[in-house]
Amino acid sequence: MFALHGTGIGGGIVVGRAVVLESRLIDVPRYRVEFAMRLAETSRLARAVETVRAELRAIAEHLPADAPSEAQALLQVHAMILDDPSLAPQATVAIESHGQNAEWAFASQAEHLAAQFEQFEDPYLRERGRDVTQVADRVLKALSGSGRALRTRVPGEVPLIFVAHDVSPADMLQLKHAGGFAIDLGGTASHTAILARSMNVPAVVGLGHASQMVRDDDWLVLDGESGVLVVAPDESVLDEYRHRMALGLLERKQLSRLVNVPSATIDGVPIELHANIELPAEAEQAREAGAAGVGLFRTEFLFMNRAELPGEDEQFEAYRAAVLGMRGRPVTIRTLDIGADKSLDSSDDTQGPAAAPNPALGRRAIRYSLAEPDVFLEQLRAILRAAEHGPVRLLIPMLAHGHEVDQSLRLIAQARAQLVDRLGRDMPPVPVGGMIEVPAAALTAPFFARRLDFLSIGTNDLVQYTLAIDRADHAVASLYDPFHPAVLQLVAQTIRAGERAGKPVAVCGEMAGDLEATRLLIGMGLRSFSMHPASLLRVKREILRCDAGRLRARVARLLAADDPVKVRSGLERLRDA
Repeated sequence: MFALHGTGIGGGIVVGRAVVLESRLIDVPRYRVEFAMRLAETSRLARAVETVRAELRAIAEHLPADAPSEAQALLQVHAMILDDPSLAPQATVAIESHGQNAEWAFASQAEHLAAQFEQFEDPYLRERGRDVTQVADRVLKALSGSGRALRTRVPGEVPLIFVAHDVSPADMLQLKHAGGFAIDLGGTASHTAILARSMNVPAVVGLGHASQMVRDDDWLVLDGESGVLVVAPDESVLDEYRHRMALGLLERKQLSRLVNVPSATIDGVPIELHANIELPAEAEQAREAGAAGVGLFRTEFLFMNRAELPGEDEQFEAYRAAVLGMRGRPVTIRTLDIGADKSLDSSDDTQGPAAAPNPALGRRAIRYSLAEPDVFLEQLRAILRAAEHGPVRLLIPMLAHGHEVDQSLRLIAQARAQLVDRLGRDMPPVPVGGMIEVPAAALTAPFFARRLDFLSIGTNDLVQYTLAIDRADHAVASLYDPFHPAVLQLVAQTIRAGERAGKPVAVCGEMAGDLEATRLLIGMGLRSFSMHPASLLRVKREILRCDAGRLRARVARLLAADDPVKVRSGLERLRDA
């Protein structure tokens, strides 16, 4: 018996038998194609691409009625990657001009594109490189003639736990009888993780070498909550986890009863619970979880994996889909939050990683948008048009300077005027808010609260910038601490600034979904949380058990501490308030 540790995606616990899926193709043949044979080689690549396109289309067309709402959108993302001009078209050029064989030409282009995503600071954007690799694997398998048939079997009474080095969303959808997924690669922001979460099956990613260490038919315990995979457990361990499974099922039933229960503390203070989403289709999941709205709709998915930027109409359709999916509940759309480490046009090598010595401190988020006003105006017009179909709020990322607010507001007014001239009608009002993600913004929060309609605290970046820690760097990740006194002071200052200005403040980073932080944030005065839909009901349950008045006084004492150890012991004392 041994255990492997990764990142839990949720879904509870499952005890079952292992089904080890084949790993990706490792050996890509490399040879020179003579000039006379190059046309045939480009045709071979074109046929492989069309085979994969047909596979993705067939999977999409035959999705069962109970398939997760995200499934269609994730298949579309992989179809978009397949059509990216920097992949097959550039590989074709390499075949025609340099005599590279199809496999080597396509693999090289895919590796180049995937490597660009590795430079991103944002975990969600960094994970998009895996989507490129997954699509490339499908094409390479089609070129080799090995097909895409997944070795599986009809389940009996024992659940099947699929163990893989990596698995694409398209392949996950074909594993209809999955009891759980144990995957070597990936993080919480990968599309594999997003789909596993929406399928509501136990899943653990980032396990490292599970696919090499687990054998077919091994007994496994997969804990999607704590991120543990136990291989060949003994009877005592099995008994313990079966007991935990029973408790988990009971908890989920209890939580489901809270969907329509108003979110308020014992002393009657209403707390708004919103959802973070990354794809329009996730709006339905947010609504079903009882979200009062979408507190953060990340728009980057539209801009990635493509050589040409999305037009206004394409963006409008995506934003409108999310707005309609929430059926009258507000949707907060964040403008493009992309780093300076890479041009959005992946075919343009002039803005490669070397262009920005430190991408986290470069031309990212609102800095990029203000430097590219035509791109920004196109997105703003799409957002304003979507507001005709339901309540929309516009969120500006990574503000630090007053002139960024001034320029953004001017461009929003310009986009509105352009639409009025074009459409001949006025656009509905759209509240404009700012993300507080850097210490400079938190320290001058009163200014931003006066100038904007609302504030949203992005705790992930705020922690990293305050503590000078990249949590993706394993050497210092252990120092990442959202409960560091400096971080808590900045969060509390921002909330107080909103209160004094009469402007709503939300927390939309991971801290919002952390049960350990719920009482602390309520005691600071926070009245709006935004988190992944899967966390909503647990946080609501915590809210229903606490007293905001009592927490206010206790948290005030806790915030006076400048010792991290004292802060931690103070958090313990909040549990009975």
